[in-house]
Amino acid sequence: SRLIMADSGYTNMTVDMLRRELKRRNLPIYGRKTEMIARLMDSDQVDRAATVDGMVKENAEHSRSSGTVGKRPSSPLRLLSHSRVAKQHAEMRERRSHIVLWRRPADTLYYFCLEMGIQLTVLYGKIVHNRKTVAVSSLLLWWLFLVWYMEGPHQPWINSIERLVLWSCYWVGLGILSSVGLGTGLHTFLLYLGPHIAAVTMAAWECMSVDFPSPPYPDEILCPSEEPGGQSLNILTIMGKVRLEAFMWGAGTAIGELPPYFMARAARLSGTGIEEEEVEEELEALESAENAGVMARAKRAIHHIVQRVGFFGILLCASIPNPLFDLAGITCGHFLVPFWTFFGATLIGKAIIKMHIQKMFVIILFTKKYVEGLIDLIGLVPVFGLDLQAPFKDYLQKQRQKLHQKPGAARPVSTSWLSQFYQGLVIVMVGYFVLSIVNSTAQQYAKRQDDVWLESQMARDDNSEKEQ
Repeated sequence: SRLIMADSGYTNMTVDMLRRELKRRNLPIYGRKTEMIARLMDSDQVDRAATVDGMVKENAEHSRSSGTVGKRPSSPLRLLSHSRVAKQHAEMRERRSHIVLWRRPADTLYYFCLEMGIQLTVLYGKIVHNRKTVAVSSLLLWWLFLVWYMEGPHQPWINSIERLVLWSCYWVGLGILSSVGLGTGLHTFLLYLGPHIAAVTMAAWECMSVDFPSPPYPDEILCPSEEPGGQSLNILTIMGKVRLEAFMWGAGTAIGELPPYFMARAARLSGTGIEEEEVEEELEALESAENAGVMARAKRAIHHIVQRVGFFGILLCASIPNPLFDLAGITCGHFLVPFWTFFGATLIGKAIIKMHIQKMFVIILFTKKYVEGLIDLIGLVPVFGLDLQAPFKDYLQKQRQKLHQKPGAARPVSTSWLSQFYQGLVIVMVGYFVLSIVNSTAQQYAKRQDDVWLESQMARDDNSEKEQ
């Protein structure tokens, strides 16, 4: 009888292999991986009782008598070869996960340099291809540079715009770093935006005002020299003070979610490439996982919400603190959700809704009475309570003294272990972020090499079958 490949054999095949097999049988090649497997299984069920040779002859006679082209049966050797290549693909993916600096430092740095060379070459090619646009943009930037530094009555306006633009770009950049990289981003809310909001909150309650002198604000927070006026201080007033920073950081996180979207969209439109295989494997794993853990169930819920609800599903997922939002971008790109539908919902959810929730949480948490109450609770810890409480009280007292200094006064250098611990934490997290970039870049080059090898194997199998 005809050698039919089991369902598990088709499952082990990559998306590109499935499309090749469908094309070989003159079957439609569109659809998701599960749909393509079902189409192949339906084709296999035409005549399970026939032998391989009989199936070929019967199909040829049917084509000649009816004048139509029948479904071209696939050689069992070809299917077995594709299954073997698929297994090798999985083994290669496992080996690539070991290309990290702490396991293979020499190979990782070598692959990193080669991949960076490829990316720079691609960038140079794009610049040459769009040289007219680059030339016009360069002339425009040169003109703005001259206007920017030309002496004249417009300089005060230029200086204020410069401060605003640089301050906004700073927070947008931190937001991008926080969300870019498919889960390997730098957690800049915990390291930068959260502490900034907390510092503004504690200063506002200490000074009973948010009219901090600028300069030195925002580089340094000092209490205003004048007594606060009749304006009452409340949570909404403090939220308004940090609205720009929070919005720009949220907008940066929305921009950082675009790479997964564009990656999945480009892979779906092109129909080839290892990126599409990764997207398909991720989505298929969500649907086929049984007895999944909490994280897998959360991913599956996000996938279904985005797929079924659309704009409002994306808005919901973006409006809550959600470390799995990368999956929403992958889903939207794979199902060709319009760009402005995805980015608009993401921007509204992250930069407006979620940021107001996070701002309010931090402001309430660092209100004066709650901070002092927390420090008092630390002192109640048995045995070590007073020792733990002392550095926090000392740090809080020094911060209050700094707020009442005059502008330009010398600032004492902090030697508290708490501030040193925070600085060390920042260095460690930034270092890990840099290492993750090096590792992922090196693994991307290894993917290129593996993909070339797999393509050559499949082409050799095709040639062998044609010769047979």
